[in-house]
Amino acid sequence: MKKIFILLAASVVTLAANAQNITQVSKKEMKHEKHQEKKNERKELRKLEGTEASYQSKEAFLEAFPNATDVNWSRDKFYDIASFNLNGIHQTAYYDYKSELVGTVIPKTFSDLPASAQKWIDKKYAGYEKGRVILFDDNEYNETDMMLYGLQFQDEDNYFIELQKGTSDIVLQVTPEGNVFYFTEVK
Repeated sequence: MKKIFILLAASVVTLAANAQNITQVSKKEMKHEKHQEKKNERKELRKLEGTEASYQSKEAFLEAFPNATDVNWSRDKFYDIASFNLNGIHQTAYYDYKSELVGTVIPKTFSDLPASAQKWIDKKYAGYEKGRVILFDDNEYNETDMMLYGLQFQDEDNYFIELQKGTSDIVLQVTPEGNVFYFTEVK
């Protein structure tokens, strides 16, 4: 009877250990699947008419960034774009077709990335030269998705780092929690 009890206890411990390993793998797979689902659920961006940034975007900008200096405006297919300095830092703000702030792009450095992401990038992309790092700071009150490097992505705060090795230029997307995803190849 004692042997049966010991065998049963050992089986339970083995099953629990395997379940924990499966759970860890499943969580990583689920995060990756969720990321892929978000990529597939993109709303089509609404194109802007004309070549000049709208008066409404400029007014919204003045309200959001009253201390900005050296402001320059442009317009692309989807956004009114304000390039400016704020507290000595050059930034870029993007406004959608409703003249609402989508988010801002702020220059950062590799050391600004979460430590776990730095370690992972150093390991997985050894031999790549680290290039420009930016932070996309999302306006959580606007549902419009953002487009960087020619790709649309769900509007969330994210870092982007450019890496180069030979003729290969790639961009990685890094979440504030330190998760790293391949984003695109730069052409």
